[in-house]
Amino acid sequence: MRSTLVLLAAFVSYLALSAPAEASPYIRYGLQDDAWIAYGPGTLDERLDTLDTMGVKLVRYTLHWNQIEQRKGDYRWSQSDEVLRGLDARGMVPVVTLLGTPRWANGGRSANWAPRSKWWFAGFARRAADRYPFVKHWLIWNEPNQRRWLRPTSARVYTQTLLNPAYAAIHRATPGAKVGGGVTAPRGSTGGISPVAFIRGMDAARARLDAFAHNPYPLRRLETPTSGGCGHCETITMATIDRLVREVGKAFGRKRIWLTEYGYQTNPPDRHLGVSASLQARYLADAAYRAYATPYVDMLIQYLYKDEPNAARWQSGLVTSGGSAKTARRAAVLPLAQVSRRGLRTVVWGQVRPEDGRQRYVLQQFRNGGWRAVGGVRTTTSRGFLHRTLRAGKGAKLRIWYPRDRATSPLLRVS
Repeated sequence: MRSTLVLLAAFVSYLALSAPAEASPYIRYGLQDDAWIAYGPGTLDERLDTLDTMGVKLVRYTLHWNQIEQRKGDYRWSQSDEVLRGLDARGMVPVVTLLGTPRWANGGRSANWAPRSKWWFAGFARRAADRYPFVKHWLIWNEPNQRRWLRPTSARVYTQTLLNPAYAAIHRATPGAKVGGGVTAPRGSTGGISPVAFIRGMDAARARLDAFAHNPYPLRRLETPTSGGCGHCETITMATIDRLVREVGKAFGRKRIWLTEYGYQTNPPDRHLGVSASLQARYLADAAYRAYATPYVDMLIQYLYKDEPNAARWQSGLVTSGGSAKTARRAAVLPLAQVSRRGLRTVVWGQVRPEDGRQRYVLQQFRNGGWRAVGGVRTTTSRGFLHRTLRAGKGAKLRIWYPRDRATSPLLRVS
């Protein structure tokens, strides 16, 4: 048995490093930034159009139960109506999170306390699903393995009071809907529970879910999407995503995996945890490939679009708080990642996201003082992916040129 597990683990690692061009046939990439979508510059239509033209396929958005039903039975849907119907009109897929308990439902406590009755939360889930029948992807809560998001911080409470009642209510309202459970943070933090222990606790509590959702943020500044994670800890980041696949498989079988929040903060302005703008862009592309190459992963969602104005908060946006585009904004449209290199034989992966279907592109290499096409104009797969092998040694500079928009990816330096 042990030898079989070792062989399986080796096979999963092989897939992650050497995936064929369609290794993850269901993967889609998205974005979450509730504050920018609701209150950013310009009109809501203009902000949604921005995401649409970038090729964003999924948008995660939160329905705050504590705000929508502040008084029992009195629902206020106006803002969510605009956002969700706007996304649907553009063909973007909403991934909707249900979060936060009203004071009337938890004895006057803060919104991170679980409701006293599972039926109240199930009722809200049913109302939301009835109101938005076009929403097919639902998430139940956010990072419930951390005390700041759910109290009591318990896999049993989460499963029996929130997840399972909502799962049943949504499936009754919307046949074919998918409900993601877990939505775990990469670590438990003070007073919390590690994602590994939380998965196992959900299994013991008989969790019902269609996909397991996780937020695989890096936990250290020097951690990359492929290295620097803690292999012996019970944390799970992008660098140790294979452990998530194993733990979910043991607990729930071959369920899909949704990576529902991910991002790298930049320095400036975050001088403690931030990386350079060029590294943020490279890691965004590397993470896109890592998710693509990992079995069962269906989505990866970038957090945020725009940096928060308070420098002590999240600075993982594609644009600064002042609205200037970072290098990562181009990586979100035309990601290009190195898969492997052996001597002068380099394999790269990328995607052209602005349009659906096959796209014409040029892979370029910087040689003799200018950018030269490698193999002329090529066409992506039907889902916009490219997978190329070329002669390029360590230090070579590569990029994607997208002639339709006269746009380029960030520079990729072969390592």
